[in-house]
Amino acid sequence: VQLQASGGGVVQAGGSLRLSCAASGFSGYAMAWFRQPPGKEREFVAYISMSGGTTYYADSVKGRFTISRDNAKNTVYLQMNTLNPEDTAVYYCAATFRFGILTMNSDYIYWGQGTLVTVSS
Repeated sequence: VQLQASGGGVVQAGGSLRLSCAASGFSGYAMAWFRQPPGKEREFVAYISMSGGTTYYADSVKGRFTISRDNAKNTVYLQMNTLNPEDTAVYYCAATFRFGILTMNSDYIYWGQGTLVTVSS
């Protein structure tokens, strides 16, 4: 069972990035993105159900970020637009077999290794 996150990098404020999270070794799961800003605790960013029919976002990213998935590729994406320096963080993807819109770290059992996003002003 493995989650591999990628796509992080350095971008100027107002720019865009797309993160990817490839899953292997399991299927039939809901996914989420979390992030951990420097010196802060890890926080929820976005959720997507197993089918992709339900999504949910933290207020801080609503309207700027879009989570999506391609189940044929076992991959989840996070399109991030209009980035600002407050979005600087290590971004983690996570997976769960539980049902419902889940926003707590403890709801997820599988985690990727994290990918760093740095937004310069």
